[in-house]
Amino acid sequence: MTLVGPDRVGTQEQRVIDAALRCVARWGIGKTTLDDVAREASCSRATIYRLFPGGKDALLEAITRTELNRFFSGLAQRFDEAHDLEDMLVGGIVYASRALAGHEALQFVLAYEPEVVLPKVAFHHADRVLTAIAGFAAPYLAPHVGADEASRVAEWVARLVLTYTLAPADNVDIGDEESARRLVRTFVLPGLVTSAVP
Repeated sequence: MTLVGPDRVGTQEQRVIDAALRCVARWGIGKTTLDDVAREASCSRATIYRLFPGGKDALLEAITRTELNRFFSGLAQRFDEAHDLEDMLVGGIVYASRALAGHEALQFVLAYEPEVVLPKVAFHHADRVLTAIAGFAAPYLAPHVGADEASRVAEWVARLVLTYTLAPADNVDIGDEESARRLVRTFVLPGLVTSAVP
């Protein structure tokens, strides 16, 4: 997956994207109009069409791209800071959990328009999400678990994060570092022992 850095998104485009995210966090995707976004961004509706030909659908695609880039950039930073496999797994899980839980627009949509998000992360559509995550995380994991196993491990951990995000458990809080470390030490690392690189 090729990431687009913040410098690749123009200031005006970013202002409109940020405004749209605030609108979605307030009203959801279905009720947010381009007029709402234009008011929030202090620009005209025509400006939005000029920046995002295709209107609302094009704007939503740009939001998704931008937010994914932001997410993966933050995840890469956590991976780069890790000292070993345990730190990498714990840091990645905690970062992902907090990023998803703290994303106001996403949380509003999950609460009030789940039919918009859930089909994209469940059933056969989940493969695209998991493939993207595995493709991104595998190079970081390969030195620890081997190149052949890295994608499988990345997908497995991504499934854990999605499961605990969409169906939280009372005794596991993957946004809490201590709880995530317990999960990793008890269940994740033991499953990787046989495939670990010496």
